[in-house]
Amino acid sequence: MMKQQSRGGVELAQAVRAAYSRGESDYNMEPLVRVDETGSPIGRIQDGDTVIFGCRRGEREIELTEMFTEPDFDKAGRTRLNDLQFVILTLYHDKFKDLPIAFAPEQVHKPLAQIISEAGRTQLHAAESEKFAHVTFFFNGGNRTPYPGEEDIMIPSPKGVPFEEVPELSLAEVVDEVNRKLGGPDFVVVNFANGDVIGHTSCNSAKIAAASHMSRQLERLVSAAKAQDYVVMITADHGNLESMITPTGKPDVAHTTNPVPFLVIDPRRNDPISPRNGSLCDVAPTVLHAMGIPLPPEMNASTLIPGVRFDDGRKVLLIILDGWGLGEKGEGNPIFLADTPYWDFLLETYPCARLHASGSFVGLGQDKAGNSEAGHLNLGAGRIVPQDDIRLDKAMADGSFEQNPVFLEAIRHTRVHGKALHILSYLTDKSSHGSIDYAKALCRMAKGLPEVNLHIIFDGRSTEPGSAPQLLMELEKELDHIGAGRIVDGVGRGIVLDRDQNYTKVKRGYDAMVLGCGTAYR
Repeated sequence: MMKQQSRGGVELAQAVRAAYSRGESDYNMEPLVRVDETGSPIGRIQDGDTVIFGCRRGEREIELTEMFTEPDFDKAGRTRLNDLQFVILTLYHDKFKDLPIAFAPEQVHKPLAQIISEAGRTQLHAAESEKFAHVTFFFNGGNRTPYPGEEDIMIPSPKGVPFEEVPELSLAEVVDEVNRKLGGPDFVVVNFANGDVIGHTSCNSAKIAAASHMSRQLERLVSAAKAQDYVVMITADHGNLESMITPTGKPDVAHTTNPVPFLVIDPRRNDPISPRNGSLCDVAPTVLHAMGIPLPPEMNASTLIPGVRFDDGRKVLLIILDGWGLGEKGEGNPIFLADTPYWDFLLETYPCARLHASGSFVGLGQDKAGNSEAGHLNLGAGRIVPQDDIRLDKAMADGSFEQNPVFLEAIRHTRVHGKALHILSYLTDKSSHGSIDYAKALCRMAKGLPEVNLHIIFDGRSTEPGSAPQLLMELEKELDHIGAGRIVDGVGRGIVLDRDQNYTKVKRGYDAMVLGCGTAYR
């Protein structure tokens, strides 16, 4: 009997286990490249081939897309492919608008930043680089160009060191810079990245330290803002940091469905303001309420502080504690365990509302955990914004994904030219970046093509760390059932899906896919 041909999942799973023994993790997995019996790499991306980038989210996909598609790319040395059909799932940057886009974007019309600008008021958006896109592109409804009167400040996040070793990140520098600017802009939005960035690590001590750092820097920023007569609003985009251990006793590195806080501090008032409960989309109307700017008809949400009157159009500071959910008080909550005297003071002094930040309340699937993109989009939109995962999940469910004309044209182009189809495949069941189900569907569509190669991107965030081998074995069975597709390499999300302009890291993933550079396995 002829031996059944491997789809490559078994071999890559073995290579991943070997990498674990070297101290590597799914998230930071260095490139693993499958070779044949002569030691030559299998399934390289070459001129004339077609690539479908099976990730959908945004800021983490930009740098790799640049490397594959920009003719004048000069941020790192690369082997240029001059004849490549490169398809993206969604438009995650305007610079890619001329690429084939399977699911065209739904841009928010009249987000908060635009309304403030059109009212003749000034604004400042500030974050460290890990979350800069969230207070600009996402908060502004998918618009990358600052509105008139808008200043954007990005402070570099730490580089070259694991984030769990620097749980303070660059938060103090962010607060320093914003404090220097306070008194000028009429509206300021600031992101505290630590809760989400450190919440995604498996280091419990770093999570507790991150909560302490956030509390200290929150006190510095709020104190400075009150001195400058700002109305201060404090909230979060989704939960994460408040959950440290999964029900199975493993480190919890994923987002949660918990609500997030919302507090209002007005230095002119002796009596505290009591906001109502609501959803993230209600925050933008609340900001406009305090600033004395009429709510536009495009915003169908409503203020969280109805009945509260402000004597004149006030200046507002909005602080987004990224990943700071409201969880159970106990040994599994780093926020509860941390030394957070100022946060404790705020909760004792100011009524805290609870805002929905997950599922259908932010345009995601029912009961799905929130994420930073959906959170910031809804915070700035003043309405619920349908997310790409809803659109793609719907397309997967009703079969229209496999009838998508952009995908069909990519497969036709591959067949006509007799070349290979490559799918950059995200190894997770569900993530804000995508799903391996997309790759499976594309393999079904591509059945009959002579060469369909899957380039695996390991997750390590939405999936449990160490789960890659099992997921690869499951994918092996699926591909065998489909009868199309082979797995030819793998690399960690932290390497190839960078968002901090570490192009030398992204190049390692690019070179694995294009040149076959990496740790060889068979």
